[in-house]
Amino acid sequence: MPSARRVLFPATACSAALMFALFHGSAAQPQSAPPEQKKTVPPAQQPSPMGGISSAGSFAPVYDAEKRPITAGGFVDAGQVVFADASKSSRLATWQHVMGTSQKQYILETDGSGVGLIDYDNDGWLDIYLVNGSTYDALSGKKASPHAALFHNNHDGTFTDVAAKAGVANDRWGFGVAIGDYDNDGWPDIFVCNFGKNRLYHNNHNGTFTDVAERAGVTLGNWSDGATWGDYDGDGRLDLFVSGYVHYNLAHQPTATDGSVAFAFCQLHSVPVMCGPHGLPGEPDHLFHNNGDGTFTDVSMKAGVSDPGAYYGFTAIFVDVNNDGRVDLLVANDSEPNYLYVNNGDGTFADRSYVSGFALNKDGREIASMGLAVGDYTNSGMLDLLVTDFSDDFKALYRHDPDPEEVSFTDVGDEAGITQMAVPFVGWGAGFPDYDNDGWKDILMVNGHVYPQVDRHDWGTTFHQRPLLFRNLGNGKFAYVPPVKGSGLATLTSGRGAAFGDLFNDGKIDVVISPIDGPPVLLRNVNPDRHHWVELRLIGAAEAKTGRKSPRDAIGATVYLTANGMRQREDVMSGGSYISSNDQRPHFGLGDATDAGSAEIHWPSGAIETVKLPAPDRIYTIRESAGIVAALCSGKPCSSGTAPK
Repeated sequence: MPSARRVLFPATACSAALMFALFHGSAAQPQSAPPEQKKTVPPAQQPSPMGGISSAGSFAPVYDAEKRPITAGGFVDAGQVVFADASKSSRLATWQHVMGTSQKQYILETDGSGVGLIDYDNDGWLDIYLVNGSTYDALSGKKASPHAALFHNNHDGTFTDVAAKAGVANDRWGFGVAIGDYDNDGWPDIFVCNFGKNRLYHNNHNGTFTDVAERAGVTLGNWSDGATWGDYDGDGRLDLFVSGYVHYNLAHQPTATDGSVAFAFCQLHSVPVMCGPHGLPGEPDHLFHNNGDGTFTDVSMKAGVSDPGAYYGFTAIFVDVNNDGRVDLLVANDSEPNYLYVNNGDGTFADRSYVSGFALNKDGREIASMGLAVGDYTNSGMLDLLVTDFSDDFKALYRHDPDPEEVSFTDVGDEAGITQMAVPFVGWGAGFPDYDNDGWKDILMVNGHVYPQVDRHDWGTTFHQRPLLFRNLGNGKFAYVPPVKGSGLATLTSGRGAAFGDLFNDGKIDVVISPIDGPPVLLRNVNPDRHHWVELRLIGAAEAKTGRKSPRDAIGATVYLTANGMRQREDVMSGGSYISSNDQRPHFGLGDATDAGSAEIHWPSGAIETVKLPAPDRIYTIRESAGIVAALCSGKPCSSGTAPK
């Protein structure tokens, strides 16, 4: 998250939508923390005599024709409508996210929460889990706690909140969520990161869940932010990684005037705002090994991912970055270098953060990394990475270099064409959805400010901001898609978490956004293209000839689809975007092709299978070593030999 810093430089016009001088947020040091635990500002970012720290520089505010800041303007009267705002019609808007007070005096109140897409009842339709925050009155027992939501998919475009009945209301101060079937019983479970003890909701197979975190040994207890499931040691059981953010003392929350944090980190344009994260001790990360008996063992130090610097960790993802068949680990850290851990195959990881180029951006600086998207946007067969961060800084697009001997990335945001428009926005959730099913992954960023004070000053920015969509041109570049008035892209919200998936089983990727202090936003994909597509639901085998095993939900699998003259890649992941969890069914756009092609599946067990897909516009269930075992057409079981409608 950001750090309030006043930056006084001459404003310079930067050819497009660039905005006022802000760096990324700050939080404060609990008074009870020992001095030696306090974070220090990197030498290159020491406070200036004016009390500020620069990031990429200072940019002139950008306004639209109606004199609105571009973060809440820039709408066009006509054009292609990609998303419709279905928040009310879907009934998601009946629920509200709450986190602290509206004044946002403390960093605990500002980060927001994640979204998890989960088919919790195995009916073939994605449901939605929305983590909620809390209030100080709720923590002290003076008022009832805000509750999380589990929205059951009614198959008709609407959802019903069944969180209370399901037992997943989570009466704690919630942040991230990760979905995974950790006990291989065929039913997805929910891990929730909290300030305080975490939750592990075990699926009871009857529409209800039981919190087993205490017995499992994964509660931790201070501030957990993001999480990801992945089988790092190939035993067929999902392990759990949890990123720590700030070691926070609720009894001594810092303010701009109490002296516990340098004032430079607690002001914006000479106006006091919340402090942090610089000046606060960080909370270390944790890797929990799945023991196979319902319990987990913390192996962080043994595995080499203990985060000894206690960086401010946000979004984490297990995924195979170097194409060796084993999941590696990515961690987006706020205002500090990002982590890339390469799996050694022996239960340990090698820290390749700096040598890979992922630790820093193209200018050699750490950024306020918040959201993290993973996908092969160049169709090269190698994964690329998108990182969102604070305003007045460049969102980073790390293209995987074509070097078979080394994991190496280059930040190409400028040449890809995504930096200028995104600079004024405070970015959180992020994804690579192929919104038009042309076979090329596009980019969507969810945005929202952290300081409510910005709405009371003429600083050229807003608290509520609109999403940003960029269309992949297929040549390494992206084109900005302007928001049409009244469409989903014109929706203003204080966005935080976001999850991407096919909510209506129509082959189009939708987006669920969790704001801070407000109702969720459902961007339903209504793009008018008639392109074809396929989706795959993968089921891993308990036993495999390789000696390794696959988790039942196949998290960690990689799929290459050869169709329409191109070869695309999708990975099954838990975690991502901004402390959220996306649809785990690999989705492929086919363009105008009517041949669905062949899927080359690299299972977590190490087995590789090629499956010919009979027809497009279907959701295929594929079981390891058994091939296609079921298919959905228009959300219903396909009739043999019948083309989907």
